[in-house]
Amino acid sequence: MKTDIEISNESKKLDIKKVAKKLNIPNRYLEVYGNTKAKISLDIMKKFKDQENGKLILVTSTNPTPYGEGKTTMSIGINDALNKLGKNSLVVLREPSLGPVFGIKGGATGGGYSQVVPMEDINLHFTGDLHAIETCNNLLCAIIDNHIYQGNKLNLDLERITFQRCVDLNDRALRNVIIRYDNKGLERKDKYNITVASEIMAILCLATDLNDLKKRLGNILIGYNKKGKMIFARDLKCVDALAILLKDAIKPNLVQTLENNPAIIHGGPFANIAHGCNSIIATKMGLKLADYVVTEAGFGADLGAEKFLDIKCPNASIKPNAIVINATIRSMKYNGGVLKDAINMENMEALAKGIENLKTHIENMQKYTKNIIVCLNKFNFDTESEIKFVKNYVEALGCSFDISESFAKGGEGALGLASKIIKICDNEVDYHQLYDYNLSLIEKINKVCTEIYRASNVVISDQAKEKLALYEQNGFGNLPVCIAKTQYSLTDNQKILGAPRDFTMTVTDVRLSSGAGFVVCLMGNIMTMPGLSKEPAYLKMKISKSGKISGLY
Repeated sequence: MKTDIEISNESKKLDIKKVAKKLNIPNRYLEVYGNTKAKISLDIMKKFKDQENGKLILVTSTNPTPYGEGKTTMSIGINDALNKLGKNSLVVLREPSLGPVFGIKGGATGGGYSQVVPMEDINLHFTGDLHAIETCNNLLCAIIDNHIYQGNKLNLDLERITFQRCVDLNDRALRNVIIRYDNKGLERKDKYNITVASEIMAILCLATDLNDLKKRLGNILIGYNKKGKMIFARDLKCVDALAILLKDAIKPNLVQTLENNPAIIHGGPFANIAHGCNSIIATKMGLKLADYVVTEAGFGADLGAEKFLDIKCPNASIKPNAIVINATIRSMKYNGGVLKDAINMENMEALAKGIENLKTHIENMQKYTKNIIVCLNKFNFDTESEIKFVKNYVEALGCSFDISESFAKGGEGALGLASKIIKICDNEVDYHQLYDYNLSLIEKINKVCTEIYRASNVVISDQAKEKLALYEQNGFGNLPVCIAKTQYSLTDNQKILGAPRDFTMTVTDVRLSSGAGFVVCLMGNIMTMPGLSKEPAYLKMKISKSGKISGLY
């Protein structure tokens, strides 16, 4: 089979204005980037304000493995299949980060014959959104440090500056830096986050419009003064300057699938260290433009889906009509203890053990809704015995089941799945949150850790407890919690696979994202600035004299 980028390059792309017509978007609402990309003006929401919302389909997955589970591929495949069935469907996805693109994961635009295109553009600089977010973030940092340099009128405590710089690359050398103020004799410790874990990214994705964006930017906690009072970005009178840098980035991006169906891609927070969902603006716009909207949440259901359901949905006032849990047989065998060399061989014993990971994710999603379907992302080496076992197991848990072959066949490979999703979407929406925002921050942390991750004990460091108490004293106790932990395990230890029980989770530190509107809880050894692996993805990338790219996947 051809590589993803070969398939992408050979595809016939419609002019983006023709793609927009499928959603009844007039040209005046488009800001075109060449022939294959466009930004959609927020003014279109006024045009469609009386339009009934479409059906919302959330695609999530089991815990990721080194082999990839194909969640984005399945999301695109479902969208193409729905369109093949005559439905007005739209897929709404996150923007890839350059960190994973050049790091361990590679691109994030789907795979095989279920991709969004132009693949290279989307995976690289796209329309500049991530650069704008990074620049906005670092402008605020520059303003903070200039304020200190120019006399520090706000009396900021240099040891309690909380807002940090960012860059959209995996650069472990920037985890700890020293900032010196020339001849002032002052210095402070600082660190970088990867852009997709920054609060500015979260703010862009949770804002409902430009005014809300400005309000959230002003609410960013930048640190404390020497008397312990919280100091916010608005105190530096820089909110409009920050918003100016995001005036284009706030607009969703329109592209297309390989089958020339519309796709909106906007925002890209990580799910292991941020809230893992595309922007509220993009999702709500999609619900006005299409009858069915397929979206995804990052990594497994324990991270991305939990945050989608407990953070994004309440903020956006939306509810999923259906949840699709993506699974692969090899991921189940991996969770059952099978090593790489034997992962594609039939192993019913390992499958029976590893399927408990899938079971946990199913049970977790059933805490939010009954409208769930499990889809097996099928590979050529999956045996009939393995597929039958998974089907019977899932249906015994009260879930619908189907198979997708969209990687190899595009929308055609997901027609059965799409038909079942349509039926599920006709059911009554029974979604409800896991926890009440009025619970204390510690109660909310315990709720997620015990009910979603299945920890029997949660240890919160003294430092974290002090911060949580301070946040509540300052009126932030009603915020949701955003758990930052490894994506590879239900625990905070990436080496513990399967479906563990009776384990302890440790909150090492917490951060108040007052602009975004949640409290980040750092667990285990999670870092907000990843590093490159020993053999990163960039080693396989090439560009020819003519500018043709290969090895990007």
